[in-house]
Amino acid sequence: MSNKLWTKNFTALTLTNGLLFSSFYFLMPTMPLFAADLGASGTQVGIVGGIFGYSAILIRLFTNDVRQLGKKFCFYVGLGISMLVTLSFVIFDSIGSVIVARFVQGFGFGLATTFAAALVLEVIPASRRGEGLGYFGLGSTVGMAIAPALGIFLYENFNSTVLFVTSALCILIAGVIVSQTDKISSAEKISASYGSISERFLARGTGRAAMLTILFSVAYGSVNTFIAMAAREANLPNAGFFFVIGTTFIFLSRPIGGKLFDTHGAFATLLPGTIFYTIALVMIFSAKSSATLLTAAIFHGIGAGFLLPALMTWMINSVKSTQRDAASATFYNMLDIGTGTGVLLLGTLSGTFGYMNLYKFVAVVMIFVLIVLLRTRSRRGF
Repeated sequence: MSNKLWTKNFTALTLTNGLLFSSFYFLMPTMPLFAADLGASGTQVGIVGGIFGYSAILIRLFTNDVRQLGKKFCFYVGLGISMLVTLSFVIFDSIGSVIVARFVQGFGFGLATTFAAALVLEVIPASRRGEGLGYFGLGSTVGMAIAPALGIFLYENFNSTVLFVTSALCILIAGVIVSQTDKISSAEKISASYGSISERFLARGTGRAAMLTILFSVAYGSVNTFIAMAAREANLPNAGFFFVIGTTFIFLSRPIGGKLFDTHGAFATLLPGTIFYTIALVMIFSAKSSATLLTAAIFHGIGAGFLLPALMTWMINSVKSTQRDAASATFYNMLDIGTGTGVLLLGTLSGTFGYMNLYKFVAVVMIFVLIVLLRTRSRRGF
């Protein structure tokens, strides 16, 4: 294989990843708004926001079993499911149908993102794999910066139909781009020794890191999912800019957090990240102006920029080299389970306490993360 990174296939797959995550992030903060406007209860809003992650986890457990059909074929199946379900929201007018559709949508997103990553690994030179995956991941980062704010703008200034069609259009364009790539992979035989279902879900040796990832994703998912609802409740305008500012500081803080981790270890990165994120939550639930809310986005970005890569790296470092793929999958499983469970429970509580007050509970979760970190530091010296 050539050592060239920016080939036609790599460029196409990187653009595709950005479009795919843009489609997802269009809907993350706006689906709770859509559900609420359909008359959903707080619990139902939480289900709409959280059930998506559970189905993505479920399908991810079996992606290795269908891989023999061809990675590109499986990718197209995921895209097709995602696009059709996204368009179906245009005609749904009951919360029950929306919940079912969101569950099915998670299957599509789980397939598409899994096989997009599998395809790009086929075209990145082995000697440049870290660099290549870094650039590939920028697509999701850019999507997170732009799509939530644009999605809120479309929903509040036009209507839900424009939002869903725009989201589906991103998926369609992604499919067209991939169709122009050269042949990447063919059907392949899969070893039956891939691992049990439990090992696919949670790699051995990752327990402590996995627990902290779940706890942090409860907080992280609550911000991404409910911040627009909280801003609406508090009559704070320009909530969409929260995502632009937050993602900018995630991008800026990642290199700093990475150097801290490499030089001083996991604790030196996770501790300040946890403190920054707790500050963000306190600022959110006490916000009386848009300026305070958007300042909280800075701390949200720095905290997430430190915590997300540090948790993933710690998890991967906790296993043997042959289990790194399993550890990576574990990281995303924990993110999804924490986000899904947190959004569901917090959505249920929102009917009683309101969306702004939810962040008081989330701040308590982050304080618990801090306690676990300190105990882990004293006992395990990481």
